[in-house]
Amino acid sequence: MADKVRHPPQVLVGVDGSDNARAALEWAAVEAGRRGTSLTVLHALGMPMVVTAYGGPVRFSPTEEMSGQAGKVLERAAEYARALAPSVAVRTLTALEEAPLALIRQARPGDLVVVGTRGLGTVASMFAGSVSVRLSGHAPCPVVVVPMGDGAKPASTALDRIVVGVDGSSNARRALRLAVDLAQESDGELVVVNSWEVAFPYDPVSLTAAGYQPQDDVLDRKSEELVAELLADVVDEQREDVNVRVSVVRTQSTAVDALVRAAEGADAIVVGSRGRGSVRGLLLGSVSQGVLHHSPVPVVVLPKHAEEYV
Repeated sequence: MADKVRHPPQVLVGVDGSDNARAALEWAAVEAGRRGTSLTVLHALGMPMVVTAYGGPVRFSPTEEMSGQAGKVLERAAEYARALAPSVAVRTLTALEEAPLALIRQARPGDLVVVGTRGLGTVASMFAGSVSVRLSGHAPCPVVVVPMGDGAKPASTALDRIVVGVDGSSNARRALRLAVDLAQESDGELVVVNSWEVAFPYDPVSLTAAGYQPQDDVLDRKSEELVAELLADVVDEQREDVNVRVSVVRTQSTAVDALVRAAEGADAIVVGSRGRGSVRGLLLGSVSQGVLHHSPVPVVVLPKHAEEYV
């Protein structure tokens, strides 16, 4: 776990030489320029551990060839980042650990971690990418997962339209605060999405005839009240100089479908990750996991450990 020593905020991006990582690097470089922070480009070698009879676990050292290849990956990445954002200070870092652990150890509260949806490793094709899944559950700061669009580029590097899913939980409030901050960077638009599903089959005609209020009407009214309360608690409390336009989408649908549909023409989706700690923490909630699978735009996941938004 990252320590709490204060340090200048940074954007931290993982690269491995793949096209997916190149798309993530482009998004990270643009965001670092937007924030006025430094950019750290990290390449993880994932060296295996060995336990000896005379001491604790020891990590294998890379060969000269491996170190040389890592240097080339980082050199090309840094050159690309500097071309995209000349004003951004770029530093490179090689880590011996596997990528998720290396990024988590380097990240601090106040940072932003950026990764692609998939890498080059044999396990990296599982789920939405093992790196993004583990980071989204355990990082001490928000994690951006960038899908690759055409030409090894991200679908968007802007933050003009941000979509955020809310459900009334404290987790949703934290995600909404983060979404407001991101939209504020570009004085953009915030689209707040709340959806619901009918929990059981029923006959609306029979219920109405018996004097019951149609369930759709009840759920719609509760959704309206929930969103209004959240906006009052979070958005209305922001500083007066914040210029963020807010629109609301309320719909009867699964949360994943509602968010992905609302993201058409958007620049990013923000979701919260409840996280469960230890091994169970490797599994995100169904909404976070589903959005990571299906979103065509970058997904910003707020782990439960992101202290700034607690």
